Amino acid sequence: MAEPSGTLNKEKIVFSWSGGKDSALALHEILQSGRYEVVSLITTIATPQARICMHGVRESLLEDQAAAIGVFCEKIYMSERPSNNEYEAKLQAALAAHRARGIRRIGFGDIFLEDLKAYRDKNLASWGMEGIYPIWKQDSRALIRRFVQQGYKGVLVCVDQRVLPDSWAGKEIDQSFLDDVPAGVDPCGENGEYHTFVYDGPIFQDKIDVELGEQVVRAPFVYRDVKRRRSHGHA
Repeated sequence: MAEPSGTLNKEKIVFSWSGGKDSALALHEILQSGRYEVVSLITTIATPQARICMHGVRESLLEDQAAAIGVFCEKIYMSERPSNNEYEAKLQAALAAHRARGIRRIGFGDIFLEDLKAYRDKNLASWGMEGIYPIWKQDSRALIRRFVQQGYKGVLVCVDQRVLPDSWAGKEIDQSFLDDVPAGVDPCGENGEYHTFVYDGPIFQDKIDVELGEQVVRAPFVYRDVKRRRSHGHA
């Protein structure tokens, strides 16, 4: 007798979620494969700001993303500038709990940074885990085009002012963005040129209604706040 379709015969995994476009594209690939059931989105949060590490996105918007995707969000709270030791210890503790339930793999949205992948793989192997990299070595320009063509919506929440103008913080990822990315800047920002927040797309059950907030400069990075759009209904 054939096994029923659904999640029964899928491998349970967790996913390292940043809230940005590479995470969305990688998670999309994982879900489309039909091989995995993603049981948790793991995200590092900087305290006391209650914002996603590196990206500076509000914790409340992370929760909105997880709700829209329909996967539990698991937060790992870090100090403002965590050392590698702190990051590794807290991630290992989180993954150990999943490993105890039989989960052996975690997905990432890395594209081509060899040193970062080697660092992840070395740690994971020592913890009895393995990484999944669904968009690894794919062409950056093709990836960002796919992001737009598949109907994803995202906004730049952090830019490195050494390579991009301050005004790009808050810029939408759309066709004009694809046309305007300067030579020497990776189209996906894989070298840290920019970070993003995704608020709609095929993996979302509902669009997150957001608006831009204030701009803050912490050289060499420029952050543009994103927040839920306020309702303008009757009081």
